[in-house]
Amino acid sequence: MRVKYRSAQSNRALRREYFSDRSGLIDKARLRLDNRRFSLFIKERNPLSALLNTHLGAIPLLGRGKVRDLYAVDDALLLVATDRISAFDYVLGTGIPGKGKILTQISLFWFGLLADIVPNHLITAEVGEYPAELKAFADQLEGRSMLVKKAEMFPVECVARGYLAGSGWKEYCAFGTVCGIPLPEGLEDGSRLPESLFTPATKSKDGMHDLNISFEETAAITGSADAAELRRLTLAIYEKAAGHAESRGLILADTKFEFGRTAQGIILADEVLTPDSSRFWEGAGWKPGGPQPSFDKQYVRDYLESIRWNKQAPAPSLPPEVVEQTQQKYVEAYRRLTGHSIEL
Repeated sequence: MRVKYRSAQSNRALRREYFSDRSGLIDKARLRLDNRRFSLFIKERNPLSALLNTHLGAIPLLGRGKVRDLYAVDDALLLVATDRISAFDYVLGTGIPGKGKILTQISLFWFGLLADIVPNHLITAEVGEYPAELKAFADQLEGRSMLVKKAEMFPVECVARGYLAGSGWKEYCAFGTVCGIPLPEGLEDGSRLPESLFTPATKSKDGMHDLNISFEETAAITGSADAAELRRLTLAIYEKAAGHAESRGLILADTKFEFGRTAQGIILADEVLTPDSSRFWEGAGWKPGGPQPSFDKQYVRDYLESIRWNKQAPAPSLPPEVVEQTQQKYVEAYRRLTGHSIEL
């Protein structure tokens, strides 16, 4: 092969290289452009796909939630976070590629940071340490699964609020309270609360909706001593997490936790402080008086509202641009919270 070089006389800084092969002269600059186009073509033809359901052969499947698949593994449980996404209590027809990995890695980060406050259900998230029968399914489990302890779960969701938003704002507008707790007059949508609140919730009879309940109702369900301990743990976790978020330029407006009991006592379980279970806002852009820019699936909710979906089954699918924007929000949330990037 013979190489020819031709320098542009009009501008030495712009030098175009050519080389010849059996087909004649080829513009090397154009070749680089064509290679970039080819790379984009390959990326478009082979995009990261969403894992909507796991299939682990003979491993007993206990159930599929809105996002997670739950399996029985000897005396433990296997939680696998899929890429399913829900909105308005329905799982949508389109997943967000890599979402399950992001949620799992965020939870693992928080489990480590909060270990001095409360133990958690994690046994291991390293697939290489899983029982042998799971190794064949590593492609479905890597980065998005946790082997966890079995626990007797409390039938309440433990919600902590530091700011007025969502259902809390709606109740405040109607009654001046949040979960029956009186608040000062003059607060706005997005206002910081005078103090962090424990506002538990339980599931409706159809299991589809969260219902806010009072502390007294919680005590009637769990017993007074456990209700008091759940409140203490919830607020202690929230305060530490909110402080960390603030150090990263974020506001943790509210979040919810799930706790269980083992022979060793109360433990923190399920997902923790993810964009799915929490409301994270951009600190620099916080301005009470309306909805705040958030690191969650707001793009999805906005799209569904724009197409006037009646919020009944079947749930619609999402267009590629909404999927991409939502994925970017989850990736950015991980980076901001942990200080690391994530490979999907």
